[in-house]
Amino acid sequence: MRFIDLFAGIGGIRLGFEKAFKHEIACVFSSEIDKYAVKTYVTNFNDVPYGDITQISAKHIPAHDIILAGFPCQAFSIAGHKKGFADTRGTLFFEIVRIANHHNPKVIFLENVKGFISHDKGQTFATVKQSLENLGYKIYYKILNAKDFGVPQNRERIYIVGFLDHNINFNFPEKLTHLVKVTDILDNQVDDKYTISDKLWSGHQRRKLEHKIKGNGFGYSIFDENSSYTSTLSARYYKDGSEILIAQSGKNPRKITPREASRLQGFPDCFKIEVSDVQAYKQFGNSVSVPVIEAIAKNISKALESNK
Repeated sequence: MRFIDLFAGIGGIRLGFEKAFKHEIACVFSSEIDKYAVKTYVTNFNDVPYGDITQISAKHIPAHDIILAGFPCQAFSIAGHKKGFADTRGTLFFEIVRIANHHNPKVIFLENVKGFISHDKGQTFATVKQSLENLGYKIYYKILNAKDFGVPQNRERIYIVGFLDHNINFNFPEKLTHLVKVTDILDNQVDDKYTISDKLWSGHQRRKLEHKIKGNGFGYSIFDENSSYTSTLSARYYKDGSEILIAQSGKNPRKITPREASRLQGFPDCFKIEVSDVQAYKQFGNSVSVPVIEAIAKNISKALESNK
């Protein structure tokens, strides 16, 4: 099976599919525009992604069986301006349509933020679904949470799977039964530089109190080794770490380390991090939960196999 990796980031979706399909899958093309993400991608996959996908003709992309695309979610996320297709980043979805229309791959796999399904009263999602169906795909979709698949992070995302062969029956994976805790991703020894300053800590506490008085739940979130899961890791984590702070005995709480952030997304410890902490936080916050991708990819593999 040959696949292409669009809006590849640091390769989280690719990693999940390669783990699921083992040696029966090969990447023949990848594309990513962020130079720091490209550095991480090259370091870990020894494969240099092409740049801006809008500038690449579909005929110059090799033939493939599967399209993987965690297409940019800023246009649809709660943190963004929610402009959807009015935002240029939102229209990048149509690059997927353009390439799929030319190559007719057997499978399309897409990932996006949970809010994507309800954006613009459901019209944005309906447009995406209809666009894929117009290309001849049978569409399955579901919101899954990373905490149900072996990583201690509350991270809901929508996953969309399309098959060109309508005889294929596909089911999304079931939740895992074994539980994980935050302690599973924590380092034993952590540099003091990750402990937040008195000034930042007092600022976090002041803002949380202000929000509480206003009657909303915004503010920092603190966890310890016994917590079942953290809140969602975001690309803005590098700014102040407020969404995931780890309690420490006798001192201020700390941010998670880049390696802990990678584990929170289900990346193996052999995954190399050779960028700054700021870039690492952005990259893992923008990436995917690898175990969720792997679980879905295994079911895609089974569905294809059972239809042979």
